[in-house]
Amino acid sequence: MSDLSVHVLQTGLTPVVADRSRAVIPSDGDGFGPFEVADCAIENVWQRLASTPVDVLVVHGRWDGWTRCASDVAVILVVDSPTVADTVRWLRDGAQDIVTIDELAQPGWPKRLRAAVERQRVRAVTRQAFATDVHTGLPHAGQLIEHMSHLMALREREPAPMALLVLRIEGLATTMARLGPEAAGTLRRKVAVRLRAGVRASDVVASVGEDSFAVLLSLIDTPADADRVGRKLLGSLGETFKVGGVDLAVATALGIASYPADGTQPDMLLRRAIGLAASTPASGRAGYANRLERGDATAANDEPR
Repeated sequence: MSDLSVHVLQTGLTPVVADRSRAVIPSDGDGFGPFEVADCAIENVWQRLASTPVDVLVVHGRWDGWTRCASDVAVILVVDSPTVADTVRWLRDGAQDIVTIDELAQPGWPKRLRAAVERQRVRAVTRQAFATDVHTGLPHAGQLIEHMSHLMALREREPAPMALLVLRIEGLATTMARLGPEAAGTLRRKVAVRLRAGVRASDVVASVGEDSFAVLLSLIDTPADADRVGRKLLGSLGETFKVGGVDLAVATALGIASYPADGTQPDMLLRRAIGLAASTPASGRAGYANRLERGDATAANDEPR
C-alpha cells in the first residue's frame, strides 16, 4: 500500500488539535503512508475539495457539512467523547471512522487513517458497480442526486442557475412487446446516445426509470435556456431510430425544474421534474405508443394504420 500517497485535508475548530494530528502522522505513516497533510478552515473546504486532490477529510469539532463530502472522500470525525448513538448515526451518514482526541496520539493512528481511505475506495467501486444503467451506461438517479448535491454545496454562497430536465419516453414497452427485450434495450441505448449528443460535455444525462431520462444543465443564464434545450432534445428524439433493421419512433414528454426557483434540494427538483413529465402529454409520432403507456384504448399497438 505504501506506493500510494494519501492526501489528507484536516479542518476544525481547534488548531492545537490539528497540530497534534499532524505531529503524530509520520511522513511515511509507519508504512501506511506516505501522507500529505494540509490544514483548511471550514469555510474553505468546498473550494479545496474542488481544486486539489483529497483522499480523506479529518473533521475536528461539530460541522454538519461533512455529510455532503462523504460520498467523495473518506471522512474521519474527531470528537471529545462520542456516544454509541452518535457513533452509529455518523457511520450511517457516511463517516468512515470516529476517533477521540486521545486516539490521535496512539501509534495505530496512521493505520486507522489508511484503513478509512481504503474502505472509502472499496465503497466507491461498489457504488459505481450498481450506479449505472446496464443498457445505456448512464448513471442512475442516486448518482445524479449526489452530483447535484455536490454542485449545490459549491454554490451555497453564490447560487448559479441550473435546470433539471426529465424526458418520459413512450414506445419502449411497445418495442419490448413487438421485438423483445434486446430490441427495447437497444432503443433505450440509442435514446441515451442522442440525448448525450444534444447537450454539453459539462451536462449530465442519467437514467431515472425504465422509461425516463434526466438531463442536468449544470449552468444556464436564464430559464429560457432550459426551454430551448428541451425543445432541441424533443426534436432530436422525434426522428426515427433504426433497431434491427426496423424503423421505430418514440413520443416524449418533458418536465423542467429550475434551481433555485423550483427548489434547493436535489430530490425535490427531481420529483418536480418527474411529476411534470408524467402529467404532460407526450409529443412525437402518433401510433407508436400502446395503451399501457398512454392509456388510450384507440392506440392498442404501434402498427401504422
